[in-house]
Order: sequence, then structure tokens, then C-alpha cells
Amino acid sequence: MTRTRTPGISRRSTLALMGAGAMSVAAPWVARAQAKTIKIGMPTILSGRVAQLGTSSRNAVMLEVEKVNAAGGLAGRQIEMVVRDSKGQPQEAARVARELVNTDGCELLLDGEASSGSFAVHEVARDLGVLCIHTCSEASSLTADPKQHIPNAFRCVRQGIHDSIVGGSYAASIAKAKGLKKWATCSPDYAYGRDTTGEFTLYLKRFAPDVEVISESWPKLFQPDYTEVVTKILQAKPQALYSCLWGGDLTSYIDQANIYAMFSQMEVFAVNMADYTALTVVKNLPKGIHSGNRYIKTFPTTPENAAWGDAYKAKYNEYPTNWSWQNATAVMFLSEAAKKANSTDGKKIAEVLKGLTIKCPFGADGTVTMRGDDHTLVGYAIGWGTTIPQEPYVPEVKAGDWKTIFELEAEWKKSKGYT
Repeated sequence: MTRTRTPGISRRSTLALMGAGAMSVAAPWVARAQAKTIKIGMPTILSGRVAQLGTSSRNAVMLEVEKVNAAGGLAGRQIEMVVRDSKGQPQEAARVARELVNTDGCELLLDGEASSGSFAVHEVARDLGVLCIHTCSEASSLTADPKQHIPNAFRCVRQGIHDSIVGGSYAASIAKAKGLKKWATCSPDYAYGRDTTGEFTLYLKRFAPDVEVISESWPKLFQPDYTEVVTKILQAKPQALYSCLWGGDLTSYIDQANIYAMFSQMEVFAVNMADYTALTVVKNLPKGIHSGNRYIKTFPTTPENAAWGDAYKAKYNEYPTNWSWQNATAVMFLSEAAKKANSTDGKKIAEVLKGLTIKCPFGADGTVTMRGDDHTLVGYAIGWGTTIPQEPYVPEVKAGDWKTIFELEAEWKKSKGYT
């Protein structure tokens, strides 16, 4: 069951229409209803250029919620999702998150915001003490920085530092083989873009010390025109380009850069390319873009992953995205934790979530773990490969090694003063 608040009717207007008497009569009914159902609030982006983040996140959540409800619910309570549109604005994400708890009676939050909004929702969770699982933000500092740590917040998302370690190693091997020494970067101008680009270049240079970044571009999030950015990159004449633009920003950037034949003039590494949200939308998908896996049903190469991707497509008539598998996994974690806790109480679920390992179609070995010390997802399938403009889009993916990821991540945390 899902419910989306009509944006044109404000809470103040609703209260005025109902009147104080109606509110007092309704309150006991609300209390009884909550005993049978549990409302889970989901602030996300449902409008604008990156609306697919929200729609594909919501769709995946509903796919899994249907399974949980059919199996008896969350610790015996049927789940009702309350999904709200933040329009991609951090201040609106915070307002919506607070209202979902205080007004709509949501007992848990699935934060389906991009990083810019997730930090705002995180502070709401800190203030209200409600259990919150972040499902879309990849900015490493959200969970790596101990200043951000709160006992009631978790991140069920791939993390920038993990992608950067695997991607930096992959890109360095190609840089050495092809003599790619002069690099440019083009990434969105906010926490995720700057953090992830810095982390990628850190490991690129670690594995290929001769590399030099000669040009940096930082377009604004949801920027409509990339002409100036593309021109700047072409004038710098790099041998390779790294970008962590994503969603509609990435597809618009590629379509505009194709006008200048930019992708034939340099080797391109776009961490967010190998996702159906980009692969199926770009008008003329260039061949040979290097990308980290986001979501493709052929990686991990397991029947479980392929079956999940096909089930999503059968229900929604489109393939899932990176945001989809992350949100689906969050519901899987909630279901298993509530079962083990035999409760829907947020504090009890949070205790069980720490260090919890579950079976998951998106795991490198068929499982994923919610790491206990920093409340972040590990063990998911991660790798890089080269795109082709038709199915299977990334025919060969070089998988990352989690032992190496853990070792280098620990070094990185220490260098940042996080440990």
C-alpha cells in the first residue's frame, strides 16, 4: 500500500478544513490503525530532471513491500508506504521528512534523497530519533565521518570511496597500458561530486603516479546547458576524462557532448554510466565508455539478480536502476531485522541491523552486510567495465576485491581523521 501526499494541499489547509473537533475524533482511530499497520515515510525526488531517482526507488520499495506484506508484514504489521516529493531541494527534504513523522505518523524513514537532501534528512533523524535508512546517497562522509554518526541512521547504498578504490585501480591499469597521463574531470558541484572525484583521483594517482589532472569542471546540479563545460574540456585537450555526473545530468551532458564528438577525442571514465537510467536514455550511446556497475541484470552474473531485474521490468515496463536495488535491499534488511527483533520498534531494529548479514541478489557472494561500526552497506557486487551501445551494454565487468577495498578504505579513513 502506498500513499503520496497531494502537493497542492498544505497541512495548514487540511487542518483548517477538518477543524479541531474532527481532529479530536480522528485521533483514537489513528491509534488503532497504527496497531495493525506501520507507516514508513519516504522523502524522495519525484519531479524534475532526476525524477527517475525517486520513481525507480519507490517502485523497488513497493516491489519488496508487497512481498513482505504477503508474508505477514513487518513483525506481523502490514506496511503502508507514505511517499513524498522533495523536488530535489534539501530544505524541502528536511521539511517533508519531519512532517512524515510528526504529522503522517510514520514510525520509520527510508531516505530516498540524493546526497544534497540526505544530509538534511539525516539531521531530522538526529533530532527526532526515528530509525532512518539512507537509500540513495553515495557521499562517503555521510557514514564515514564520525561527526555524522547517530545510532538510528544507516546507509544501504554503494559508497563513493568503494567505487573510487575499484575505479581508480581499473582506470590506472588502462592509463598505464595506453599512456593516458593528462586527465580532466567533470563532476557535479556538491558533496557527492567533489568527494567522489577527489577519492577517484587519489586512487588513480596511487596506482598510476604519472597521471596529472590538467582541468576540473564543476557544473551545478541539474544544470541545463553544458556547452561551456564541454568547450573547456576540449580546449584543455586531455587524454582521458573522469565524471560522476548522474541521471538526467549525465544523459544531457552526453547528448550535448556528442555534438562536439568529444567522446572520440579522449578516453572516458563515467562511474554512473552502466545503469539502465543512462544506458537506455542517451540518444546516441558512445561505444567504449568505461563505467562502474550501477545496476545491470548481468552483474552479478547470478540467476537471482537476473530474475529480480526481469520481475521489476515485468511489473513496471522498464529496467531497474542503481537506486532500485539499493532501496530494495533496504526493505530486505528491515524485514530481516524486524523478524530477528520480533518487533517494529526502531531502536530494537537498529540494534539488530548493526553487523547484520542477509541473503541478497546484489551481493558479491550472494550476501550483503550492514557494517556495525559505521552503519554502511558492504559486500555488494562492484566492478568496472566498458560499455557497448546495445544489450548487454557492459559485456565484461572486472569485479572489485573486497579485501583490497577494506584495506584501502581503512587507510583512507585514518588519513581523513575518521579513525
